[in-house]
Amino acid sequence: MGPSGGGKTTLLHLIARFWDIQSGCIHIGGIDIRDMRMDTLMKYISVVFQDVYLFNDTIVNNIRFGRPEATLEKVIAVAKAARCHEFITAHPGGYDTMVGEGGSTLSGGEKQRISIARAILKDAPIVLLDEATSSIDPENEADIQAALRALAVNKTLIIVAHRLSTIQHADQIAVVDQGRIVQRGTYDELFLEEGLYKRFWMERSRAQQWRLISADEADAATIISNKS
Repeated sequence: MGPSGGGKTTLLHLIARFWDIQSGCIHIGGIDIRDMRMDTLMKYISVVFQDVYLFNDTIVNNIRFGRPEATLEKVIAVAKAARCHEFITAHPGGYDTMVGEGGSTLSGGEKQRISIARAILKDAPIVLLDEATSSIDPENEADIQAALRALAVNKTLIIVAHRLSTIQHADQIAVVDQGRIVQRGTYDELFLEEGLYKRFWMERSRAQQWRLISADEADAATIISNKS
């Protein structure tokens, strides 16, 4: 976690080798990723990014993208885990519904849930999540968090999140600012020390207490203030 522009998403892009690093190295299983073929590297990694791109194909084929041999029963199972089975079956074509170029016929939340289903189906040992719940409505967020916890079993998850609740139970939290890791530890460890992480939590806690008030409430508050 960290402020916007701090370098969080850049780190994920470097791990997936969308860009190459200019110094240092990134190892997976002791092997420098620059020594791997891209198709080999992609077998180890699933990505769920904030800006989800879907192919102009059916929903079932978009979910199968990382594992084209998967049966329809398996696709339905992961769709249910990612909480997208209900909206898929609401379409007249069901799983054979065409999504349009880039997934233009679906909402942002629907595309993101299909992306999560695709990652669950691929079952890669490393999962990169960049704001994976950013387009999920509050009613479905708890279900998606449960799906992500199921996805995390026996895997390495690297998560970028602005919703700090998303990473509260992470084994390790890295606070990134201006391209550098400025803090590292568990939630309890970071909350006990002064720094960027604790300031973020305090600011979010205060923001959650804000509420809109009616004109009548505002007038009443003004009257009370004037009397005092």
